[in-house]
Formats: sequence, C-alpha cells, structure tokens
Amino acid sequence: MNEILDNKEYKVLARKYRPQNFLELVGQDVLVKTLNNAIVKNRIAHAYLLTGVRGVGKTTTARIIAMSLNCEKKSQDSSEPCVQCETCKSIKEDRNMDVIEMDAASKTGVDDIREIIDNIKYKPVNNKYKIFIIDEVHMLSKNAFNALLKTLEEPPSHIKFIFATTEVKKIPITIISRCQRFDLQRIDTDVLTKHLIEISQKEKVKIDKDAIALIVRAAEGSVRDALSLLDQAMVNEKEKIDSQSIISMLGMADRISIFELLDNIFKGNSENALKIYKDIYNSGADIIMIFDEMLKVIHFLTQMKILKNIKEDHHIPDQERKKGFEMSE
Repeated sequence: MNEILDNKEYKVLARKYRPQNFLELVGQDVLVKTLNNAIVKNRIAHAYLLTGVRGVGKTTTARIIAMSLNCEKKSQDSSEPCVQCETCKSIKEDRNMDVIEMDAASKTGVDDIREIIDNIKYKPVNNKYKIFIIDEVHMLSKNAFNALLKTLEEPPSHIKFIFATTEVKKIPITIISRCQRFDLQRIDTDVLTKHLIEISQKEKVKIDKDAIALIVRAAEGSVRDALSLLDQAMVNEKEKIDSQSIISMLGMADRISIFELLDNIFKGNSENALKIYKDIYNSGADIIMIFDEMLKVIHFLTQMKILKNIKEDHHIPDQERKKGFEMSE
C-alpha cells in the first residue's frame, strides 16, 4: 500500500487547487456575477476576451465557461457546471473533441487560424457548442488576426470563442470590439492571504504569518505565483516555514536590512550605509532586487506618513510596521 502511495504522481499546488467552478474562483466576484447572469438568462456572447496579469485565472475561467456551456447536468437556474458528468471530466482532462485549446505563443501564423476557420463549419461531435480557447491571443500575427475577423463577426450559432491575454493593448481594436471583454483583477492582499492560509491548513503545513505576508507580496496579486512559492517553501522546509526561509529561498534582501540601509542614508551616515549595502550584497541578494526593495520601502514609508491606519495592517510583518513607523515619524 505504501509503495502505491509513494508512486502516486505529485501534483503542484497550483494544479491541485485549480478552481473547478465559478464559486471557487479567487477574487473575481464581478466577473463571476456577470457570467452567472449571462449563462442563466441564456444571453451568451459568441466571443469572450479575458485579460489580466499572469496567474489570476484567465485560462481556468475559460475552461469553467466551456464546462458550464456544455455541462450535461447543469441546473437551469445556475451557471455552475456539475464537474461530474462525462463532458465536464473530458474538458478538465483536456480530451474533449469540442473544446479546442490553442496556444497562440507557439501557433502565431495565418495557417493555424485557417485550420480553425475550416473546422468551424463542422457541428460539435458530442456537445451543444464547439468552443475555441486561444491563450496568449496577442501573439497572433497581423495576417492571422485579419483572417479571424470575418469569422469572429458572424460565427455559426454552435461556435464560441474564448480569448485569453496578458497584453490586451497588442490586440487590434477590430478584434476587441467583436468580443465581450472581462478584465480579471490582481487578487487583493486580504483575499490571497486567506487563500494561502486555507491551503496551508489543508496541506497540514506550519507557516508563520510573516512568511505568508512575504509570499503574498512577492506574488504581486497572482494566485498561481503565490501557490508556486508556497510549494517551493514546503519542499525547502520540513518543520515550519518562517520569514527567514522565504527570504533565503527568493534571494531577497532582508527587508529589515533595507530599512536600516535607508535609515543610514537619510541620516547621512554614508560609511554605515555602504557597510550595510555590502553585507546585503554578500548575503546573495541580487543588485537590482536590492534597489527594487529600496524603492518599495520608500513607497511604504510614504504610505505610512499619509495613511496613519496602515500601521494597524496585520498583513505587514510586525518588525516592518514598527521600524517603518519609527522612520516615517
């Protein structure tokens, strides 16, 4: 029995906890509400454009939309896919013949789009809709976009397009105007912190609140990045994950050292400032990261000076709040 468990394939957290329905989508309440209303009222657009930074759930949302539109057991007054029927399972496992995923980063040419256009005239094999999910759509060539234009304007009723992109400005306005656009937001610090705490509890991982705060800050609003960092930290530490292990793992400059460095610069103590800088550099921190951290700390100090209630924000590590408040005063 132990051998079977040992041989079981390990799933990274980002895949293991990938949302399977709209309810599980983290921090995208407006998107979920709008899509829920559209699907329940059967006012489904022929093309959706999902935009946002990496790791906020664009491709995941595209798959959930595909499951919802084709689900065999979905209730009439809900947009949530059942996740149990054969259609939902086949979409989740990437083997549904009527849901075609294409990565525009590797298939950028007009021939790849012509292949889709030729495929459009055929009705779905097993489902209500034939759905084309095109990831990183901004990577398509100008000719490929032009070839897509007419089809996108008047597609057959059984066809739906879902585009995902991190660079919406690179998409021709003629394409954008033919789609219903959704901007997926960066995940709020509170929401992401709560999500990481829940997953840590499910995985039975002991982790400091300061360590979670560092992961959330490094992820910059991306759920996938946050889960990948938590995954890495779990591998590195067997007992308990603390802030120091996250600092070492990311090759970050110790944030308190950055506060000390800036404090000495503000006081005009150049000799001490250079010594602290050298110590940070010798500890393995990247030069660009040191200056980036300095800018972030200055921004944080400015916020503390203007927004007095920030010193009560428990998502910021205690030492940083205390030192930041002293310096801002």
